[in-house]
Amino acid sequence: MFKKILIANRGEIACRVIQTCKRMGIATVAVYSDADARAPFVKMADEAVHIGPPPAAESYLLADKIIEACKQTGAEAVHPGYGFLSERASFVEALDKEGIVFIGPPANAIAAMGDKIESKKLAKEAGVNTVPGSKDAIDTTEDALKVSNDIGYPVMMKASAGGGGKGMRLAWNDKDVEEGFEATKREGLNSFGDDRVFIEKFIEDPRHIEIQILADRQGNTLYLNERECSIQRRHQKVVEEAPSPFVTPEMRKAMGEQAVALSKAVGYHSAGTVELIVSGADKTGESFYFLEMNTRLQVEHPVTEAITGVDLVEWMIRVAAGEELPMKQEDIGIDGWSIETRVYAEDPYRNFLPSIGRLVRYEPPVPGWTGDSGPAGRRGYETGGGGVRVDDGVFEGGEVSIFYDPMIAKLITWAPTRDGAADLQVEALDAFRVEGPGHNIDFLSAIMQHPRFRSGELTTGFIAEEYPDGFQGAAADEDRLRLVAALMAGAQCSLMAHEGQISGRLDGAPKVPSEWVVKMDGRKFEVVLGDGGATVDGEWIAGTTDWQPGTVLAAASGNGENLAIQLRRDGSSTWSLTTRGKTHKGLAVPARIAPLLDHMIEKEPPDLSKMLICPMPGLLVKLHVEEGEEVQPGQPLATVEAMKMENILRAEKEGTISKINAAEGDSLAVDEVILELE
Repeated sequence: MFKKILIANRGEIACRVIQTCKRMGIATVAVYSDADARAPFVKMADEAVHIGPPPAAESYLLADKIIEACKQTGAEAVHPGYGFLSERASFVEALDKEGIVFIGPPANAIAAMGDKIESKKLAKEAGVNTVPGSKDAIDTTEDALKVSNDIGYPVMMKASAGGGGKGMRLAWNDKDVEEGFEATKREGLNSFGDDRVFIEKFIEDPRHIEIQILADRQGNTLYLNERECSIQRRHQKVVEEAPSPFVTPEMRKAMGEQAVALSKAVGYHSAGTVELIVSGADKTGESFYFLEMNTRLQVEHPVTEAITGVDLVEWMIRVAAGEELPMKQEDIGIDGWSIETRVYAEDPYRNFLPSIGRLVRYEPPVPGWTGDSGPAGRRGYETGGGGVRVDDGVFEGGEVSIFYDPMIAKLITWAPTRDGAADLQVEALDAFRVEGPGHNIDFLSAIMQHPRFRSGELTTGFIAEEYPDGFQGAAADEDRLRLVAALMAGAQCSLMAHEGQISGRLDGAPKVPSEWVVKMDGRKFEVVLGDGGATVDGEWIAGTTDWQPGTVLAAASGNGENLAIQLRRDGSSTWSLTTRGKTHKGLAVPARIAPLLDHMIEKEPPDLSKMLICPMPGLLVKLHVEEGEEVQPGQPLATVEAMKMENILRAEKEGTISKINAAEGDSLAVDEVILELE
């Protein structure tokens, strides 16, 4: 077994690998950029080597620096995590030349599966179902239009070396191809150094299901069941679960056997994942097709660990050291249900705009990767408790950087049933406190509660179909709204009583009223506070809360349910209360002065309709218009790159470009005015 392993990665996956190494008694080496000098994974490792400035191209993507760090520290092997160099065959070959073991598959398997065009050909030869599409890379927009029309719309344009949702565009017609083909090529070149693009048929009502593979060097290959990853936004996974509510035992066997056949065809060993696109419209379960093979550990690997009891990182290490898998296919069972949600730094209330900045507060519901325990045992929750696990790599006071993935943490739950795992997600998300950058915790909770999610009727279009007008918070019924109003009134009352205890007041302590009016969600609620509860709009609510002035996270009860709430004071009488996937904003005032609210002048927001405002921090890649040009609704005005993704900003109405304030290549701040119309 290895004595020392270098982790060629950062963030939560570096912490995850270090944790298993600690449990196995293996020393670890971290490599870090300037931006990660204070990161948790650097502190967790036994040694750390600085490798460059923040941009990945100048640090984590430099194979020479990784190899030099191995030589400097005496590391015998490298675990690549996911992303960065994890699927670069040239990196594996360079390590082999230096006698350093790569904890992953052989270079030839990575090369074969890393090219989406070639991998599709290999899959077909191995007897794996494949999606109709172009056989080779497409060079021009004209060729792309011809292929798309031959296949039949809708089609998906994909960068051959793409992954993680980057370099992918859906086209429903010729116009979409004309607008998106060149952008897809650019994203492939900028993110992966490869601008080749291919096109394939888009499967309608698609479900994204993947098979986890584990293989040793002795030729033993197993499939560790499936994961459902259908809930995605812009092809980026948001929720994953194992097993899938759609897959039958017969379907699982057919998928698994095809995935094993493909793995053996390329001489695969280590952990890997065969991704499949499945037609949800075909209830026979026979319409599943090869999408790609990820020759690395997946972000969502914890849900497989939870239902199988197999530590995938441990077995990647053991296989790399030459050990044979002790388990057989019949030993791989399914114990319960596991769900993972990805907590991202993005604002769902502003169309999921990327958000960066300092984590002013960071309190996960259970500790993340900070202790000495690791994912041992049947389900691997020693770092959490009660079926809840948090994989993270951030810390309070740290920054979410523009240079890397915006993930803050992964929340994993396990329960005997799917509903039980989803219920645990809701409870844990309520107790997840993140302040500073925007985050998607409310959105994740809303998905977990959504009737369609609970029914298991999922497709990759779930988010677009269920939130066509954007996200405004999870639905709250009348009982919940009345309870929230009572809690806001109670908080304002407690605050007034607390402030009345200040000594030396000339007028003495003010009388704390029991009758209040709460203005919230465009409505007014009449609240009368009493012992053990409150009357709201004539309805009695029995309940309590342990919230105190100066705190944020608290427990509350009412209407027969127990809630974790986050209650913050936004102004002298204004509050925001977050629970069950919605942030409610309200104003609480004594009933005797409530009539005065009708006489308050509301501040008029500025007219921004004549301006194109940058919705996120990013780089202005292209201006599509010039001053004096007339534009129509929907016409592209500018393309902004943020987090390695290109975003086309379009005209919302007819007008003439009167002034352009930015040039191509400029770095833009959020809400910066790019151009003005008249």
